[in-house]
Amino acid sequence: MRSRLKSVDRRQNYIILAEDSYLDDDMERAINFYLKALQFKGDKSENIEILYNIAIIYDEMDIPDKALEVYEKITRIDEGEAGAFYGMGTMYERLNNKESALESYFKAVEIDPEYDRAYFYIANIYDEIDNKDKAIYYYEKVINITPNDYMAYNNLGSIYEELKEYDKAYHMIKRSISINPNYYKALFNMGVVYKKLNKYKKAIEYYNKSIEKNKNYSYSYLNKSAIYIEQGRLKESIKVLTEGIEYNPYAEYLYYNRACCYAKLEKNDLAIKDLRKAVLISQKIIGMIEEDKDLDSLRKDERFISLLNQNNRDNLIE
Repeated sequence: MRSRLKSVDRRQNYIILAEDSYLDDDMERAINFYLKALQFKGDKSENIEILYNIAIIYDEMDIPDKALEVYEKITRIDEGEAGAFYGMGTMYERLNNKESALESYFKAVEIDPEYDRAYFYIANIYDEIDNKDKAIYYYEKVINITPNDYMAYNNLGSIYEELKEYDKAYHMIKRSISINPNYYKALFNMGVVYKKLNKYKKAIEYYNKSIEKNKNYSYSYLNKSAIYIEQGRLKESIKVLTEGIEYNPYAEYLYYNRACCYAKLEKNDLAIKDLRKAVLISQKIIGMIEEDKDLDSLRKDERFISLLNQNNRDNLIE
């Protein structure tokens, strides 16, 4: 009996040390202590709890393959652990393996038919692979389980907007905003819907609301600036884009749109500078530069020609 108590005490001490290390932001040390705790006998539920903690830490450390191994170990201990299959799904997504992610999420909902987050990510994957019908079906399942899931309403609205079913899109996004008025993506998507309905003033109003809630979401600035460009309000567009760049210094499309505005205003030095920055961030911008009529005023500029030629040389080297 004395030996048994000593073993239990040592196990518990390592768990406490692991928790303290985690709170001190020493992730590796926390994992090592949890692993030491597992060397001592404990009941199945406590072992599983420790393994969940290890998997979560590996996830936070951005080591998804290690987290996946731990979740798989949990499922070998208990095949009925829906949370472990869900965790496997999230790690497979991190590893860009959508097929295995779907299999894991479906296993989770087979065990627990009310697992709304698993349905949510099933829907999200179907949306990403452009199976809109299945995406809609599974987002609706999420809403049936969790009627106040504002993200599911927003994502449904976004799909309906892509399908040009603007009335459905409007009502889904409106529902999302009514549940959470601070959700910037729903405010942004409402701006998108109003833009598609040619209600530019309302679109700008919602892009402004989205920016107010999250200044680091670059697409709000981008879409707002695009309306001003369409309306020929180039200086206002530049002002919006400059603000966006201040908060999103690596958003290539903000530099690109500002370059287009500068080019149309014949401010070639500033346009070239922004194009260089955009290309530096992402070379895929080159394809747009080569075809965009907004940049026609730059096509005889040697710096513009050099920018395109330099990229072509880089592609040949690759």
